Amino acid sequence: MQARIKEKHEVAKGTLMVVFDLLGHEVDFAPGQYFWVELPDRGHEDERGLRRHISIVTSPNERGVLGLATRIRDTAFKQTLAELEVGDEVIVEDPKGDFHLPEDTSKEYVFVAGGIGITPLLPMAREAWRRGARWELIYGARSAGHVAFAAELRALGVGSVRFVDGVLDLAGIVAGSAGAQIYACGPAGLLDALTELMGRAGRAGELHLERFTAAPVADGPGDGFEVELARSGLVVPVRGDETILEAVRAAGVEVPSSCEMGICGTCETKVLAGPIEHRDELLTEDERATGSTMMVCVSRAACPRLVLDL
Repeated sequence: MQARIKEKHEVAKGTLMVVFDLLGHEVDFAPGQYFWVELPDRGHEDERGLRRHISIVTSPNERGVLGLATRIRDTAFKQTLAELEVGDEVIVEDPKGDFHLPEDTSKEYVFVAGGIGITPLLPMAREAWRRGARWELIYGARSAGHVAFAAELRALGVGSVRFVDGVLDLAGIVAGSAGAQIYACGPAGLLDALTELMGRAGRAGELHLERFTAAPVADGPGDGFEVELARSGLVVPVRGDETILEAVRAAGVEVPSSCEMGICGTCETKVLAGPIEHRDELLTEDERATGSTMMVCVSRAACPRLVLDL
């Protein structure tokens, strides 16, 4: 759907908040989910990168308005977003993501945010406060100037929000959160360390993560296989040290992509036959079980040959 920029400003050093008017559309989403945003071509290099998913920071009850916040970096997407002005239009797609609070109001929550990881956790904390649930948010940032939405977080409850300059005491957070569900978002190192600590504590099922970069793949590049491109009948070999995306492009078939880390969904491709070894950070377990699509930038075949709708 078309959306128009209503407001744009920095909410912390290097963090840009953009509010979109959905032009009469009303969409349902859960706190913690994200929207796809596609920006107009402004002539930057790698224009394939003009489609990204960005976490929603507004609440679902703010009908017809969508607020997104993102770190400003030197990419075609971020450059273009910084150049757009109030009144310019973009394309947004339906919300996605299974990183959100369950309906159960009896649970206790601990939200752990590192840097820009506050973006999906802010609406989740807001929702926990609205429900009257027991919750705490620990927010680590490089400095006070890098803390986004500080005033709103403090308004939710001084005793419920803790700001930390620098490194978070993850071991202390795990030890002090017995019985609580932990929702975390931030740098990969923080999430990996938290995963290890929760695993050691026997609490892996109580940890819920949202990654902005792909998780490390423990089992390496994998074996070679073939992909059959159903539209042309072309059969493309994929080496153990290359991705399907790389192999297909080398064969002269263009596939849209953006992050090439399995976190954005731009390269999602329909699978017509063959089991998949999913390595993305996007599909839900139910979506993986259907075996109907895959992210060809990271996921691989779990068989000698996959048949793709390409």
